[in-house]
Amino acid sequence: MSVRIQYAYLKQQTWLYRRNYPKDLQGVLGQALKQSLKTGDARVAKARAAEVNAKYEEIIAKAKAGLAVEKPVPVVVTPPVFAPVTMIGKVTVADLAKAYLNRRSNELQHGGFKSVRFSVGLFVSVFGGRAIGTLTRDDALAFVRKVAQLGPYAGKSWRTRGYGLDQLIAVSGAEKITASTQRRTVGQVAQFLDWAVYEGELVANPFSTVRVEAKGKPRSYSTFTDDEVRRLVAADDPRIGEVLRVCLLSGLRAGEAAGLVREDLVWKGKLGWFAWIRPNAVRSLKTEAAERFIPLHSGLTPLLASVPQEGRVFPGLTVDRITKRFTTLRTGLGLERPGLVFHSTRKWFVTQCERAGVPEHFTASIVGHQSARSENRMTYGIYSAGISDEQKRGIVERVGLP
Repeated sequence: MSVRIQYAYLKQQTWLYRRNYPKDLQGVLGQALKQSLKTGDARVAKARAAEVNAKYEEIIAKAKAGLAVEKPVPVVVTPPVFAPVTMIGKVTVADLAKAYLNRRSNELQHGGFKSVRFSVGLFVSVFGGRAIGTLTRDDALAFVRKVAQLGPYAGKSWRTRGYGLDQLIAVSGAEKITASTQRRTVGQVAQFLDWAVYEGELVANPFSTVRVEAKGKPRSYSTFTDDEVRRLVAADDPRIGEVLRVCLLSGLRAGEAAGLVREDLVWKGKLGWFAWIRPNAVRSLKTEAAERFIPLHSGLTPLLASVPQEGRVFPGLTVDRITKRFTTLRTGLGLERPGLVFHSTRKWFVTQCERAGVPEHFTASIVGHQSARSENRMTYGIYSAGISDEQKRGIVERVGLP
């Protein structure tokens, strides 16, 4: 026998209360008092209905007396929404890569995102039409072997823009990318698949047990001779001439110099101008040790007088533009010695400090090396507060352009 509760009824396992107001008060109160009793138990619902009845009588009494009555909000009962079941691993690699790159574009700076986009794009060019869940360890091994066949200029020419992995391999010559580049490319794809696992689109990452077998040697940069520095400075290149001098006289990395903004130039009175190398809106830093104050050489004073009063010190310059322009400049001057790159400016500065008798750990604190050690192998990052600004100024001024 079904239970009956006055002014209440059962709907979808929940008791609801409804009682019409007198017709002469419906213009003020609405048609009825409607309220969920929030239970499927008839005994609980009967007790709660009695409480709502008392509330109803109170509302009627106030309305007849002309008192302000808070108009009850109608109860809206919405049926449950059942989301469609999503099977893990059914999304295609291409669709998932698109979502991943959209997210990474907001997290990475431009240069880093370009690298990730290129690596993931290579993977999509081979497996884009496959469901993410069908990828196996054999697929991962095949991808690693293909990456090893790429040439060092793969994807860098406008002629090959839009080429997939197999197309880039077909136009690659005998020279291949370095082991470190292979590891970076494979690692970025592995991070994409780790993200797929985290998002519940993949059960396990097939790259987790795959590694790049190629062994590589650390890249060795040549240092400039004094004659080469003299010729580079004398060329006074209109695009990178100023940033070239800054890096020669400070040991700054190309990215650190290109990322300087006007607020990073700090005047310290008698000690002169300093560059505050720190993360900003333009660029991040390579390591924690890279954040530092560097005295700007007195030979750079004319340059500092002409920098913009706000924004970037070198507008429009990026690491990519600096290095490519340097290659053009170097070729034009006939400086074709192996290992001469823009980063050689940093090596030249360190060499000049060494020849001037500056202790290695002092130089390391200026150029922002991670592990500066003294002659007795003591790590200064742990036991020393660092050298003073006066000492830094003295070291930098020992370096001069030939």
